[in-house]
Amino acid sequence: MTAVFGVDIGGSGIKGAPVDLARGTLAEERHKVLTPQPSAPEAVVAAVCEVVRHFGHQGPVGLTFPGVVVDGRTRTAANVDKGWIGLDAAGLFREALGMPATVLNDADAAGLAELTHGAGRGESGVVLVLTFGTGIGSALFVDGVLVPNTELGHLELRGKDAERRASSAAKERHGLTWEQWAERVDEYLDLVEMLFSPRLIVIGGGVSRKHEKFLPRLKERAARVVPAELRNDAGIVGAAMAAARAGG
Repeated sequence: MTAVFGVDIGGSGIKGAPVDLARGTLAEERHKVLTPQPSAPEAVVAAVCEVVRHFGHQGPVGLTFPGVVVDGRTRTAANVDKGWIGLDAAGLFREALGMPATVLNDADAAGLAELTHGAGRGESGVVLVLTFGTGIGSALFVDGVLVPNTELGHLELRGKDAERRASSAAKERHGLTWEQWAERVDEYLDLVEMLFSPRLIVIGGGVSRKHEKFLPRLKERAARVVPAELRNDAGIVGAAMAAARAGG
């Protein structure tokens, strides 16, 4: 089988690797570069090409994007340059790489990986995967089927986007202790639980590496709250999965 490559485009870093789809793991150690600032499309495309060419990869490439993606077009860009809004991103990457390219929302990619190979494996009913990083990404599943582009980090909480208060970037920005941040996360989880009544909430993103510092501080709730198993590799794995499902 042709190797499938996954790239995770974030507000601060762009990382990628070939993926073992059968196991849901990286086939090689990932390569990461800083997200260009400003993160204009041309600069980000060049950085993605650098990551892919680092491995000499030839074949399908799946890419995550931190915003709404519909039919390969990027419709929003909360944490990257506004020049992405309305672009045929899939076509842009396909042309630059000279390979088949599939683009999807970053949290949706992480969710696909977690539902197939990680903490949500075999779960039925409503499952919510939340990624805490520069913002808050969300992936909503009903009986294993993705409801794409939910963008629940932009729900209103205390008069502003929830991610402005409860993302891991907000923790750093405001100098919050783990206990203080856990209180904000709890307030956010109250909101999404009220709206969607999930059976399971999977907490992912970079901060999931330190889940023992905040998950025990969260209050008991109807939904089970667990750390992501694929940690920060979930986006790469999910992007490769999406590319494979698109048939290259």
